[in-house]
Amino acid sequence: MGGCFSKPKPVEVKIEVVIPEKERSKEEMSPNGKASPLIYKVNGTARHYHLEEHPIASNPYHNPKDVVEASVCHVKDLENGQMREVDLGCGKALLIKEGGEFHAVGHKCPHYGAPLVKGVLSKGRVRCPWHGACFNISTGDIEDFPGLDSLPRFQVKIEKEKVYIRASKQALQIQRRTKMMAKCISLSNYNLSSTNVLIIGAGAAGLVCAETLRQEGFSDRIVMCTMDRHLPYDRPKLSKSMDSHPEQIALRPKEFFRTYDIEVLTEMQVAAMDIKNKTAVFKDGFKMEYNKLLIATGNTPKALSCKGKEVENVFNIRTPEDANRVVKLATSKNVVVVGASFLGMEVAAYLTERAHSVSVVELEEVPFKKFFGERVGRAVMKMFESNRVKFYMQTEVSELREQEGKLKEVVLKSGKVLRADVCVVGVGAVPATGFLKQSGINIDSKGFIVVNKMMQTNIPGVFAAGDAVTFPLALRNNKKVNVPHWQMAHMHGRVAALNMLAHGVEISTVPYLWTAMFGKSIRYAGHGEGFDDVVIQGDLDELKFVAFYTKSDEVVAVASMNYDPIVSKVAEVLAAGRTIRKRDVELFVRHVRTGDMSWLTGKGS
Repeated sequence: MGGCFSKPKPVEVKIEVVIPEKERSKEEMSPNGKASPLIYKVNGTARHYHLEEHPIASNPYHNPKDVVEASVCHVKDLENGQMREVDLGCGKALLIKEGGEFHAVGHKCPHYGAPLVKGVLSKGRVRCPWHGACFNISTGDIEDFPGLDSLPRFQVKIEKEKVYIRASKQALQIQRRTKMMAKCISLSNYNLSSTNVLIIGAGAAGLVCAETLRQEGFSDRIVMCTMDRHLPYDRPKLSKSMDSHPEQIALRPKEFFRTYDIEVLTEMQVAAMDIKNKTAVFKDGFKMEYNKLLIATGNTPKALSCKGKEVENVFNIRTPEDANRVVKLATSKNVVVVGASFLGMEVAAYLTERAHSVSVVELEEVPFKKFFGERVGRAVMKMFESNRVKFYMQTEVSELREQEGKLKEVVLKSGKVLRADVCVVGVGAVPATGFLKQSGINIDSKGFIVVNKMMQTNIPGVFAAGDAVTFPLALRNNKKVNVPHWQMAHMHGRVAALNMLAHGVEISTVPYLWTAMFGKSIRYAGHGEGFDDVVIQGDLDELKFVAFYTKSDEVVAVASMNYDPIVSKVAEVLAAGRTIRKRDVELFVRHVRTGDMSWLTGKGS
């Protein structure tokens, strides 16, 4: 094995220094018992990377010297199917009663800290009310996403009709738990040009795949490569919290990658795939062989094609640096956002308080019309207008004018000329799969990688996940769909990892997404593509509503604002295989308000 290059010239390989750390104990040392530097050979030139000495953190949730035990309620205080947030003096826990048994886990969702007591309890798991992550109430393990960590689990005992919880004080304060993971063995035998698992892309799908492999005991080499200069980060925050720095939105710290032997090669772009020889060919000529491959390259933002598109201060938001730069340039200036997409609208909302003016240009009649429908779209548009955002609808950009090389004006096809110091483009994206041409991997007419329920491509040992794929969605009778959601990328990565290990797991999750604007969130679950009607409950003018999207009399998706946790409840109904009929929507909403979840038991439809 080992990579050979077509050209003899030296190849510069940039590596983010997260090289696997040697374990400190004698049993986990390299064969020679010493933590010597790894030596990689690139074109015959030896490069030495010393493994940094970082102590591996002990499990913070099991320290017998730091334990609290408290009586939290009487056994009759909770009925089956009820949850209660209880205070143990130095922290809180979520107490759950289901099937006559009590369980206690962390009370906050590890993703963004949502109170799980306001979530949905169903069949041994609790679903987050904000973004839909699911946790097993017996183990605390995360079962659906978004987020990476599980909940701490606490001991429950019953004495004299009283319920007691015994817990680590530290666990009560941290409210999250990283699942046990394996580490890599025989590190000294590796060289840079070969790996057992290669993951192209370091977003949610790639990271969850790597973590799942380690959680399942996989102890061979894992290499992730990314065009980005950063370790995996929370990409949705690029448009929701634009002034966040990379270290603030990192999904895992550098120490995590060292501890669990997950190598990340940054600023490394794959240019082509040699599927026959199981080799990735990088843009700089470097080659890496693999045994199993995950392609999770995401998408590439579309650029404008109009006259003047190359002028300065016109941005696609792709990296933290892009977002930070836009915020800096937009302060007290005129901003034009092209495209009323999720990214475009979130950027517009974020910049409103910072910029002198914010304008949105969109080809459709109202924002989000194809996704949320016209009525919800108009309600959102009205909210933006009340926050000083101006809309120019049913038109496009014809020209970007500059002064001394920098953006000065945006000219619309309608003839309108907008003053603009900064322009943000959010007109959609295309799958980043151009490097797969002639690879033999099945790509559809739009450029998406086609996978089956196990995230496998048509090539054995090659998997794909995330925004760049189409896959069979169980919710829509296994129709091949593209679902570019953060939550879905997580699940894709997990399913791909399990099937690399031959577990035979099929994807069956319910899509779940959210958008945040002006301190308000719209939550959405299901897959509403092709909906033929929208049933609204609540008040659109007051921005307190729930919208049910139906197709042939069946609810296929739901969206809400200020109506938690109804979207999570619908997601649980759909996940259970139950159906909500159009005629039953009003009854369903009434049941949800009273806590009735009969749809999950088969009594609702």
